[in-house]
Amino acid sequence: MTDSPERLAAPVVFIGGGNMARSLVGGLIARGVDASKIRVVDPNAGTRDALARDFGIDVHAEAADAVDGAATWVLATKPQVLRGVCESLAPTAQATRPLVLSIAAGITATQLERWLGGDVAVVRTMPNTPALLGAGVTGLFANAHVDAVGRARAQALLESAGATVWVDDEARMDAVTGTSGSGPAYVFLLAEAMEDAAIAQGLPADDARTLVVQTVLGAARMLAESGEAPAELRRRVTSPGGTTQAAIETFEAGGLRALVGDAIANATRRGGELSAAND
Repeated sequence: MTDSPERLAAPVVFIGGGNMARSLVGGLIARGVDASKIRVVDPNAGTRDALARDFGIDVHAEAADAVDGAATWVLATKPQVLRGVCESLAPTAQATRPLVLSIAAGITATQLERWLGGDVAVVRTMPNTPALLGAGVTGLFANAHVDAVGRARAQALLESAGATVWVDDEARMDAVTGTSGSGPAYVFLLAEAMEDAAIAQGLPADDARTLVVQTVLGAARMLAESGEAPAELRRRVTSPGGTTQAAIETFEAGGLRALVGDAIANATRRGGELSAAND
């Protein structure tokens, strides 16, 4: 933890109340931020009601009603509507100079600053879905208007959902998206394939699910807690001439490394395309 709840005491407004915003709100409250200091804007009445019921926070249908006096805005809408949201709030942003965080994929800090009227402190972020469990990781990029206090505030907010990594060159944020933003789906695909293969080898479906889930969970914990590189952990469990070596050789012969590289490169490229499409 790099910051205390008191440093986040000024009102924080989430513009958009979807799953990622919900996870961040829950994380902030769990860390001791006063629920009365958190506001969420969402056009859906059901979403607003659920957030107010579950967290005791202030909810609004219109952003203009929520941003008054808020030092931090978190843009959590769909990328396709973000420009309109920012432009509608530009006069307020120019008058109050908030710290603006965005969790929208593919939208650059330069675009956000321009849509908000210019000279606004913007932190572009890319969390991933394990943030819903407090086990996510978020890449962050700050534009030139974000000072040390703003960086600390942004990091404290995103650390409520997991680890954080600062990126100095915004051009690399699309690679963050391709690696960790989309990354959970890669693990889910591998788990899906392992489960199907286990069933094909004769294991009951329930047993296959348990074996795969616990294997993925255990391997992730070893990666996180051992401090060892993935290559070293793989070497330790790959006995010469054994079953693991037979499987690893099959992966390598099938071009797994190149396929993963191509997949992340394509996801990275798509992030840049989203930026261009929404400009």
